[in-house]
Amino acid sequence: MSVLVLTLAVSAACCLGFGFVLQQNAARQAPLSDFLSPRLLLDLVKVPRWLGGIGLMVAGMVLGAIALGQGEVSLVEPLLATNLLFALALSRRQTKQPLGRQGWAGLALLAGGVTAFIVAGEPRGGTAVTDPFRHWLIIGVMIGIALLLTTYAKRSRLSAAPVLLALAAGLLYGVQDALTRVSGQRFSAGGLAELLTGWQPYAVLALGVTGLILVQSAFETAPLRMSLPALTAAQPLAGIVCGVGFLGDRLRTDTAALTWEAVGLAAVVTGIVLLGMHPAMPCGADRSEPTRNLQPS
Repeated sequence: MSVLVLTLAVSAACCLGFGFVLQQNAARQAPLSDFLSPRLLLDLVKVPRWLGGIGLMVAGMVLGAIALGQGEVSLVEPLLATNLLFALALSRRQTKQPLGRQGWAGLALLAGGVTAFIVAGEPRGGTAVTDPFRHWLIIGVMIGIALLLTTYAKRSRLSAAPVLLALAAGLLYGVQDALTRVSGQRFSAGGLAELLTGWQPYAVLALGVTGLILVQSAFETAPLRMSLPALTAAQPLAGIVCGVGFLGDRLRTDTAALTWEAVGLAAVVTGIVLLGMHPAMPCGADRSEPTRNLQPS
């Protein structure tokens, strides 16, 4: 593993984790009438705390994009999943909650799972698949699942909506990461002209804005512990599928390696859930007053 890729990915995770906490602190005060509406972003842009969270998120995405340009998606995505550790660190500072057994267990599972997956799988680059059918099939399945989750979330409103929206956003962000790498390759090959003549950078922008609306709607309607674990778990899984499916990423496929890769991913997901459900994570707003307006903080 390149030290540069490791440093960039962990730095990106740090920015993302801190940014998510600040965004949720602001979004939980938004009126429910903004649920799944672009109006939500227009209201939140007036809140300094949310802008600070978005600034950190953008910095994390830039660092993540650079890491994706230097390493394989299957390597970078599990490292980005550690953003939950940084989110918990900031939340713990705000709530003064001790880690306890749940926190330490989640931390060990997340860190151990990422290590196990990377060591066992040995992610490395290969030849990208040129068949456009493979590209559109995988991307279409991911976006289709995200659309179904969003549709059901809109019907269920406050019951299961936060988890479903976070899962949908995670899938979109995973596809966005893969297309970010493709965009970087086009830029390296032919400069700005080559980049702007492809559809990938525009898809990256569209996925980013759509994912942002989904995430803020999830943050708006429930505590961070309900939405962030789903978001953090879905993104690396979708990214790995895209990386192996059409970007040419290669993982070891012998029986022992596949077993440890599966164990590693299962540990990552379990650790994410334990950390995300930790009492230190911020609580949501009281939704008994749906007409509440945003107050700058």
